[in-house]
Amino acid sequence: MTLSRRHVLSLAVTALPVFVRGAAAQGYPERPVRVVVGFPAGGSVDIFARLVAQSLSEQFGQPFVIENRPGASGNTATEALARSVPDGYMLLAVGVNNATNAALYDNLKFDFLRDIVPIASTVRGVGVLVVNPAVPAASTAEFIAYARANPGKINMASSGTGTPQHLYGELFMQMTGVRMVHVPYRGSPQSLTGLLGGEVQAMFDTLSTSIEHIKAGRLRALGVTSATRVENLPDVPALGEAVPGYEATSWQGFGAPNGTPGEIVEKLNRAIGLALADATVKTRIEALGYSPFATSPAQFRQHIADETAKWGKVIRAANIHLN
Repeated sequence: MTLSRRHVLSLAVTALPVFVRGAAAQGYPERPVRVVVGFPAGGSVDIFARLVAQSLSEQFGQPFVIENRPGASGNTATEALARSVPDGYMLLAVGVNNATNAALYDNLKFDFLRDIVPIASTVRGVGVLVVNPAVPAASTAEFIAYARANPGKINMASSGTGTPQHLYGELFMQMTGVRMVHVPYRGSPQSLTGLLGGEVQAMFDTLSTSIEHIKAGRLRALGVTSATRVENLPDVPALGEAVPGYEATSWQGFGAPNGTPGEIVEKLNRAIGLALADATVKTRIEALGYSPFATSPAQFRQHIADETAKWGKVIRAANIHLN
């Protein structure tokens, strides 16, 4: 079959966008890349985003610059990314907050699963059920029995409504049938101070912030929220040993706007994987009480979808709203 000159030109024009995208991906990145963080500098999301961004800068020879845009539990930054040009030059530090926000907020101007392309996960964090030493319970089973015998008399601290500390506790209550009074503080330091001082009796805290108090005997650890025990506290059971099926962990990673070329996503995923495999990066992550968490884009997408469904069910059952 002989093709006319017009037909040949038409095919060339149709193929041009694919060719251009491929060429752009091959040379990516050719200028600095912004990594938007939806929380203030110094928090865990910011710290790990900077750690991985530094490695990406070294690998690609272009700056990966952190841009803090705090607001509405990360929604401000997520909306900005969803509206940005999908060329790989603006990324987002994503986390479990993006999965929970889908149910916590009724009027979001974006759909995270639709508008954000997962690139790679980076770290996973573990929580721990800690109680003030005055609580007469030395195990999770004893705590459940005590709570059932004293409904509404245990105050459970969190760093704010809708935070992981709060939702870990809600999941625990829904799975065990115990009732505790949720006491939201204005941040993690304040809630921890309240627990240490006996204002509240229990908290599902981040392991990294509680571990020194646990080791010093100022707090009693009853169980970690991961599926299995952790190296840092080998004698502390997983909560799932007493409450079958209980598991709650935080996680972080990177995302890009929907429409970002797959070649760029894959390129970034490989580079993030190399960063997490670096001994120096791994040591830094573990020193902060987290563990490296490497996934493919497809695996990360499935993880986010699963977490969105899981926490959405918990949030709706507890009737929690943050609008």
